[in-house]
Amino acid sequence: MYTLIYHKSLTIEKWSSYSKMNQILMISNELNRAKNWIVKNKNTETNLAYERAFELIDLSAMDIKWQNARKELLRLKETLGELYCQEHKDLAKNNLCLKLLIAFCPESFNLLNSN
Repeated sequence: MYTLIYHKSLTIEKWSSYSKMNQILMISNELNRAKNWIVKNKNTETNLAYERAFELIDLSAMDIKWQNARKELLRLKETLGELYCQEHKDLAKNNLCLKLLIAFCPESFNLLNSN
């Protein structure tokens, strides 16, 4: 594992102690921040949110809870990487990634869609 830049105090052990739902919600927070920056056309801030999400996704990929969905999680990271490299950020694709991430865990999906 590389040295974390944005979550320096977070270890794989600490991250693994969080439920899958909490992990998803924390990654979702970063995608939601990216969404807000895309709307404001702030690419630097958008990319920083993606970088924070990359770190959290990498930690999740090392967590045994994700063993059966690791491939899908890393595919999400790959898609976010494509968004990261775009000069003009794609809000619809960011929102789709957010929606798909939340759908990984029924508890987080139900929590956010209970309205």
